Amino acid sequence: MENTLRVLFVDVSTGYYKIERFPVGAFYGPVDLGLHLSGKYNSLNIGIGLLAGSIFPGSNRLVFTGFSPSWGGFYVSSMGGAGLIFDNLGISLLAIIGKSAYPSMLMLNRNHGEEIEVELKPVHTTEVWSKNGIYSMMDHTYETYGHRYETSPRILAVGPAAKYSDIGSIVSAPIINKKITKVDTWAGRGGMGSKLFKQHGICSVIYGGTFIDEDFRDHKVADEWFEARYQQKVIAKDIEATTKYRFDPKFDTGGTFGVNYSTNADSLIAFNYRSLSWPVEQRRSFHEQHIKNHYLKQFNEETIRTKSFHTCGEPCVAVCKKMRGEFKKDYEPYQTMGPLSGIFDQRAAELLNHKADMLGFDAISMGGFIAWIFDCLDSGLLKPGDVGLDRLPKFDPDSFDTVSDSMYNAELGCELLNIVVSGSKLIDLSEGARKYARHLARKHGQEIVDKFVFNSFARKGWMVPNQYWTPGVLSPMPTMGRYYMYYGPDYFSPRYLGKVNADRMKTELLLDNMGICRFHRAWAEEMLPEIIQSIYGLGDDLLLKNHITARRINCRNASVFWESKANIDFIHSYLKRQHDELRKTDADLMYWLSRFKENSREAAFDYWYEIRKGIDESLGEKQ
Repeated sequence: MENTLRVLFVDVSTGYYKIERFPVGAFYGPVDLGLHLSGKYNSLNIGIGLLAGSIFPGSNRLVFTGFSPSWGGFYVSSMGGAGLIFDNLGISLLAIIGKSAYPSMLMLNRNHGEEIEVELKPVHTTEVWSKNGIYSMMDHTYETYGHRYETSPRILAVGPAAKYSDIGSIVSAPIINKKITKVDTWAGRGGMGSKLFKQHGICSVIYGGTFIDEDFRDHKVADEWFEARYQQKVIAKDIEATTKYRFDPKFDTGGTFGVNYSTNADSLIAFNYRSLSWPVEQRRSFHEQHIKNHYLKQFNEETIRTKSFHTCGEPCVAVCKKMRGEFKKDYEPYQTMGPLSGIFDQRAAELLNHKADMLGFDAISMGGFIAWIFDCLDSGLLKPGDVGLDRLPKFDPDSFDTVSDSMYNAELGCELLNIVVSGSKLIDLSEGARKYARHLARKHGQEIVDKFVFNSFARKGWMVPNQYWTPGVLSPMPTMGRYYMYYGPDYFSPRYLGKVNADRMKTELLLDNMGICRFHRAWAEEMLPEIIQSIYGLGDDLLLKNHITARRINCRNASVFWESKANIDFIHSYLKRQHDELRKTDADLMYWLSRFKENSREAAFDYWYEIRKGIDESLGEKQ
């Protein structure tokens, strides 16, 4: 096995490129190496793990690292399956530095062991995006360069959101029989598409080749490793580990959408988090009518019953891409641009999600933004004209019509998206929603900000949290918006929660640095050190270096105490639910409930700092 990580540096301001090698052991993958390179060059780093191209399922994630324009700190985003073709370049990582003088496509090709071919070509972004946004950028790139590849390449592309906001995403899709499929995959969180376009002037990257390196392909040896621990062969263990993402018979559904909505009646998040203040009976009743008997029912009938399942582009038993035609159904985007925004019908959610995707937004953050604007409009804090609209959203749960009101809100949401990418100063997200919220607050009062649920980092950094009713998603971790924290429902004291968050971060970091999909974490978390020990003899060092990488990321942790009253209410309502609905009487829980009842802001301040203490204690120097 290759004992070096090969990095292709491309300076897109000059077209100059070179390859450097970094020894395995000094670095292990795209995260720790990306952290090192980001500090030196402010590069956007795109890479694969040591096991890419191997027999291990889920080992072909493409990992993006760099300093995020939306979060403000070092960020890790990843994309399913796209690492499989990247491996054909014969490199471990691409580091893009400098900025192209004109918006350009970047072509990388390597045929039969020859030197990698690198080419930059200007593109008329306005003209290309006007056809079908981010998807037409993929099409244009393939039409321009597709004939240069002997085997199917892969394309990374950005849309108008990368130009007009700090939450532009990067999209890709498998190419089969010379056609770009509809099963798109995303590096969604962190605004890496905005970084690629604004900081480097690149609208798309097409890559591929025929280089064959020495990947681990010994099924017999791998099975022996798994049988020693699980008494199962690799494929059997992976089938067991990915049940939720394929089809879970316990819930008669599958995928993150199906399983989460089958189990969250008591913890429903809807109407910009207003549901968190409802009595549990109201949440259950609303869920029964609008989600179980409609939103989820549609999904089960149209996607699960028809077995419209696909992979991200690599052979995988999880078949986690749950589709209806061109629409891919994942929980979090169909939650923020679904119930959170007052949308409970699949046709309406498809309309808004597809619009956001076509424009190239981080769908989760954009959904949180839309829900917040809708809440401000419905509460009378903003008038429609303040944001370029001419009417109010439908945000009354008591009179809500599942189909018509959902479509009404979806169409209104699409209008907001159009305004954002029009360059209008009415909604200027070029420097993020947090700065925009401050702008609105100066005109209309602090209550505007107090309706917005978001994590804060440094001066401008922001992130809409993952859609789970748990304090982990609002913790002061150095990287938020992904699963570098604990998002389960269990109650922990805030100090201990910080430690649990830190442990989760290290585990997720290990997966990302190895390029492993987290849907396979049930075996990967345990087996990766053993695998690296068996292949490279560095299993213990891997875990030590993983802790050091987590500590180095946390050294840059500029998380800011919650700026929104809605964040404090989110935490307070969680604590009350633990006691009132789940009947927890833990002494620590009772202490914090009394503190929040007495003075919620002061209590929240102490609670936040207790979490931060636990984080810093856990991510300190390794003894």
